[in-house]
Amino acid sequence: QVQLVESGGGLVQAGGSLRLSCAASGRTFSSYTMGWFRQAPGKEREFVAAISASAYSTYYADSVKGRFTISRDNAKNTVYLEMNSLNPEDTAVYYCARKRARYSTSNYYSPDEYDTWGQGTQVTVSS
Repeated sequence: QVQLVESGGGLVQAGGSLRLSCAASGRTFSSYTMGWFRQAPGKEREFVAAISASAYSTYYADSVKGRFTISRDNAKNTVYLEMNSLNPEDTAVYYCARKRARYSTSNYYSPDEYDTWGQGTQVTVSS
């Protein structure tokens, strides 16, 4: 069974940067689209970014476009989220997730398309 473990969260001042990592177990990491989602207190989980299996395609929520960068290293079974110019509205628990269907990027923005989730890592941005 695949497991996802996020790391890299923490407390940062507005305008600062963080890099999140998500390490996956198993041998099929390179076959799946990976996504990052976040959930703030009292809010629904929302899409942040996704990257196709080969890393050829990347997708971003409008709220993070130009500030966040998703990448992956299939040799290391790891997906990253580089976050720059952070603001207090970015405060949330960040989750990485593996898409249910191999090689698919359809509906990459929907949490329902992902069947494996990490435990989350807290990102707090102070003003």
